[in-house]
Amino acid sequence: MRQQEKTNHNEEQTNRAKILVVEDEPNMVVGLRDNFEFEGYEVITASDGVEGLQRALEESPDLVVLDVMMPRMSGLEVCKQLRAKRASLPIIMLTARGQEVDKVVGLELGADDYVTKPFSIRELLARVKAVLRRTAVLPKDQEQHSFGDVEVDLRRCRVVRSGKALDVSSKEFELLKYFICHSGETLSRHRLLEDVWGYEHYPTTRTVDTHLVRLRQKLEPNPEEPQYFLTVHGTGYRFVG
Repeated sequence: MRQQEKTNHNEEQTNRAKILVVEDEPNMVVGLRDNFEFEGYEVITASDGVEGLQRALEESPDLVVLDVMMPRMSGLEVCKQLRAKRASLPIIMLTARGQEVDKVVGLELGADDYVTKPFSIRELLARVKAVLRRTAVLPKDQEQHSFGDVEVDLRRCRVVRSGKALDVSSKEFELLKYFICHSGETLSRHRLLEDVWGYEHYPTTRTVDTHLVRLRQKLEPNPEEPQYFLTVHGTGYRFVG
């Protein structure tokens, strides 16, 4: 019995999420590390933007907690570069009170969520759990998916059609990945906004419609008569590829 418990504990340790904290305030780093580790996460840290970008690319964290105001490279620039190189990596940005512009720019660059300093650790932990939950939709043994003349590399975030690589934005890819991982399900616009964009207050459901139009234009044989990304009138969309 004890051996089984030990085995289960080791499996939990192996499978626990890894969080990269990119923050230049030492006391903040210590506090975040202690709380994340108490919750069972593995934690790695970086004290500036350049180091943070390097560790994010080399050590494959499951989520990045990224301060906006960073030495050597700003958090916004780190976010931008990560979205170009690891489109599906979840990012939560930390902004100082009053940096409303930074919040907007961060979300436009592809951040999954943001938390304003000073914040309660319970709030940040809740947001971390929520972001990890909505991004953990890819089965571990599923790396490739194809439909029609389209091939999707879910790990490397690449889309190829008829042998030609397509230019797909980070949010378009996240939406495509979500559809693939929920193939056959009817997905409401509000669910897509919550799980792909992470909005607590939906700005407009047209956001989903606009991205769907782009995916159809890039991936459907005839975007006007879609075969794979179907509209379920009055509800949302269903992917059948």
